[in-house]
Amino acid sequence: MKKISIETAVVNFSKQFGEKGSLNVPIYQNSTFKQKIPGTWEEYTYTRTNNPTEEALRNTIAGLENAKYGIVFSSGLAAINAVTELLAPGDHIISTADIYGGTHRLFSCFTQKKNMSFSYVDTTNLAAVEEAINAQTKLIYVETPSNPLLSITDIAALSKLTKARGILLAIDNTMATPYLQRPLELGADLVIHSTSKYLSGHTNVIGGAVVSNNDQLLQELKFIHKAVGGSPAPFDCYLTMLGIKTLALRMKQHEANAQSITSFLKGHKKISRIYYPGLSEHPQHALAKQQMSGFGGIVSFEIDGDEAAAQRFIGAIEHFSLAVSFGSVASLIDYPAKMSHKEMAREERLQRGFSDSLIRLSVGIEKDTDLIADIGNALDKV
Repeated sequence: MKKISIETAVVNFSKQFGEKGSLNVPIYQNSTFKQKIPGTWEEYTYTRTNNPTEEALRNTIAGLENAKYGIVFSSGLAAINAVTELLAPGDHIISTADIYGGTHRLFSCFTQKKNMSFSYVDTTNLAAVEEAINAQTKLIYVETPSNPLLSITDIAALSKLTKARGILLAIDNTMATPYLQRPLELGADLVIHSTSKYLSGHTNVIGGAVVSNNDQLLQELKFIHKAVGGSPAPFDCYLTMLGIKTLALRMKQHEANAQSITSFLKGHKKISRIYYPGLSEHPQHALAKQQMSGFGGIVSFEIDGDEAAAQRFIGAIEHFSLAVSFGSVASLIDYPAKMSHKEMAREERLQRGFSDSLIRLSVGIEKDTDLIADIGNALDKV
């Protein structure tokens, strides 16, 4: 098949699984399916194992990532947990230090109970990653761009490092999406998504996905998916498929608005620092241009002040809803210290660069001038 643009692919993948000319995938709201002969299993038996609507979603996400196969889960954290189930007691995982609070909670509170050890490293520093590797290291887990500081890790360079040592490389591609970045093409073994974010795009679904081109990993993950559960509901898969159809359009507008906002923030005296890979002064700006096709719609920044200043700003904002998560068509604002990263000890949080005045914006698709006016008004109240 002739290679097509992702703008066309997001529509084609979403409609090719319809039936009888339908341009939408049907919702197979079944828990179980009728079998013909005892012990002779049909293609669909039980929705925890396989469901036609779920199958359409996982094939769509896999296609967008240029992967052989995808597995979808009831949440992004369920997907991440399934990846950790590939490992054994005593194994060591190296993780991006600047990481989503829920992932940190999973690693520190649950995965360590399986007698696995963790090292949190600045994965933008390959020398630091190499130094952290030991004989038990089996997985390097990376967010790029990271959450919430939007640091960029060199996937291709890290892949060379891991492949030379027989270590798995998993990339959380939630923030970039396949529209902006395809980690498998850069050498990653596994790509993880929270489909709750940009892929669905409308804050109406919780879900996750893992894709890969490694047949052995896929077979193991399929068994974990079946044995442990965490399967998404067919209706949630259907809603995610609808969202994917407009992914390209939404990501273009998210990024355009984010760039307008960063331009405004750069010149504001009450902003002490901006985190956005589209800025030329971002430490990995050149790398972001190299491995991504755009810079995304998340902007983090520090207000010149303390927590009180951040709280005053948040209290005055109108068009940005105070909420965890990101990737919605509606603009959202998050205060990591008390929201997305609240369970991280303050000393550890500060050590990783999450200050008390750090704010993360998930820039929506509203008119950029309205969003900028709202931000400016809120800053006037600080």
